[in-house]
Amino acid sequence: MNEMTPGQRVARARKRKGWTQGDLAAAVDRSASWVAKVEGGHAPLDRRSIIDRLAHALGVEVVELTGQPYRPATQNMDSGHAAVPALRLALQRASLPSFASIERQPRPLMDLQRAIAHAEDLRQAANFSPLNSLLPDLIEDLVVLGRTETGDAAASTAELMVRACHIARVMANLTGHHDLAWLAMERELSAAQSVGSPVVLAAASWDLCGAWLHAGAIDEARNVATQAIDTLDGLQGSDAPDIPAMLGAMHLRAAVAYSRLWSASDAAAHIAEARRVVQPSGNAWQTQFNAANLAIHEVEIAIELGRPGDLERQVQSVPVSEINSGERLSHYWTCKARGLGMSNKPTEALEALLKAEQIAGAHVLNRPMARALIMDLLSRTRRGVHPELRRMAGLINA
Repeated sequence: MNEMTPGQRVARARKRKGWTQGDLAAAVDRSASWVAKVEGGHAPLDRRSIIDRLAHALGVEVVELTGQPYRPATQNMDSGHAAVPALRLALQRASLPSFASIERQPRPLMDLQRAIAHAEDLRQAANFSPLNSLLPDLIEDLVVLGRTETGDAAASTAELMVRACHIARVMANLTGHHDLAWLAMERELSAAQSVGSPVVLAAASWDLCGAWLHAGAIDEARNVATQAIDTLDGLQGSDAPDIPAMLGAMHLRAAVAYSRLWSASDAAAHIAEARRVVQPSGNAWQTQFNAANLAIHEVEIAIELGRPGDLERQVQSVPVSEINSGERLSHYWTCKARGLGMSNKPTEALEALLKAEQIAGAHVLNRPMARALIMDLLSRTRRGVHPELRRMAGLINA
């Protein structure tokens, strides 16, 4: 069966609200003809910032317009969705005081440290299916262990919970289970507060900012980022080695938030601050704050600001060979594809999408903007649809 397009979802939400196309156009400062083109599939929704504005005006969640989560038709393309019920149950249990009474012998702390490191590797590779299968037991072990350990061991266990819940939050957002992401986020914040370390709290704030961005709550994302930046600025020069990296990562979050608010000057200012502290490589608290990821963020920001000219220049500046994360590399090629689509270069856009798919196919098929681009490229093709484009569209509509 065919999946509804984002434009069709916009039309459904508009009609349910009792608005005309002119009403919606006025609410988002666009023309009625633009709304008509969007709803008819003749104008792409190729920026999250525009989808965020439409969702806010229509009074719906972003996922109502994007259609997430996307459940594939075949098990081999499941991307980890099958493990979501077990993960949801583990996170729900983690918030209940009675969970400690359930008989469970947790793994030793050192074993859990190794398991978390392995899960982080899978997360960076965007390898969702095995990752999701690992997380429920990891989280339940950490909950039981956290209620029996004391002193330094308790703090170490809580730090592992922060890392585990970060992985769960990212996985849930990437696969479109945003309510599950908030369950993970709540548990992560609680664990970070129990540790009390400025770096751990900053890591949780960085993750919270990411959750707000996925939810389309851009003001909240900006506020979390700028508040964390103020706190981290006051800690510079301390003996905590991850402070500069966390500060830079928060500047990147703020830059993305401001780009989604279409404030180019603020986005540029935060990019400049991130560049001031960036190192060639690094991955403090899974932020991937390094020179290559900073360049990827500049590409993403150019897209959100609707600047194809800047985008082509930014794409060329990304040191692709230095990207050491499969998720980030796939994201780079997806962003490049989106930019090429905006520049009306459909053949090059498809080539970039195929490169992203080769690296992390699940990452592409779970991204709303990538799916929208695939369907937009298909709608633009008047004759001789490329077989690879037809195949990718078939995966979406299966």
